[in-house]
Amino acid sequence: MVTRRTLLAAAPLAATALASVTQARADAGSFPAFIAGVRRDAAKLGISEPVLDRAFAGVHANQRVIDLDRNQPEFKLTWAQYRARIVSDARVAKGRSVYALHRELLEKVAAQYGVPAGIIVGIWGLESDYGAETGGFNVIEALATLSWEGRRAAFFRSELMDALRILQSGDIAAAQMTGSYAGAMGQTQFMPDSFLKYAVDYSGTGRRDIWGDFGCVFASTANYLAREGWQRGLPWGEKAFVPANFDPSLSGRDHRRPISAWQSLGVAPMGKRPVPLDTSAAVLLPDGVTGEAFLAYYPSFLAIRRYNPSDFYCISVGLLGDLVTS
Repeated sequence: MVTRRTLLAAAPLAATALASVTQARADAGSFPAFIAGVRRDAAKLGISEPVLDRAFAGVHANQRVIDLDRNQPEFKLTWAQYRARIVSDARVAKGRSVYALHRELLEKVAAQYGVPAGIIVGIWGLESDYGAETGGFNVIEALATLSWEGRRAAFFRSELMDALRILQSGDIAAAQMTGSYAGAMGQTQFMPDSFLKYAVDYSGTGRRDIWGDFGCVFASTANYLAREGWQRGLPWGEKAFVPANFDPSLSGRDHRRPISAWQSLGVAPMGKRPVPLDTSAAVLLPDGVTGEAFLAYYPSFLAIRRYNPSDFYCISVGLLGDLVTS
């Protein structure tokens, strides 16, 4: 999917990294020649010349995109640090405000797709701060730059072709197709491939507008989760009590048991959700045995992982949604 957004700004490129980028660019040939090849391939897929003209007007190799892609810092945060940043009091407060504003629409979407409003809001909050930070990069330029630069050329070229298909369909104008440096778009940061698979025209305008139409934003996000396995009526999970003698080797996503089996080991859900005791669940200890414990319910938790494969992210989506809608 996601893009997903880094917590800290990227540092300047080291000299060696810059040299490797320069070499990759030289090997790839000139950017105009690369774009000419993309246009030829896109035309074979049925993308019209006027759409291609608008898509590539003023597009150039964006060094900032390369810098960000090549220098993504990997700072290891503890779960407690991550939670404090991501599920902050300020984010919860803002979430409650926008939830109150859009509650009727969110509940309507939730009823149709079987995905709780809180989960939709949680993803919305984490991906773009409820639509406030969707990224200001020209998506065509960003994807063209990354597919030309070469580090993950096949992936980004495929996404570039999908982005051109979106323009051909008329869902968004080229000048308005903005997103992250990696091409993630809209208020819940869909990559073009995910857009084509899951975005919906909820408002009946003839366009799947995940940039500005809240109905499309919420319904597309819910449709993604529903089609990736969210089980209607089953929550993502909840905080759990784990006894002092719990064997930590039993924790983790791959160790699933019915809730009843966990209860026989002293693990107890701490929420008030009426979850069937035969529900498959995993015990997650994101900070080890000394930190918080959670029961993740399957398959709903797994659907969030399809959106972003980080347990920290998935738990935060659930917690934020619970806090916002409680």
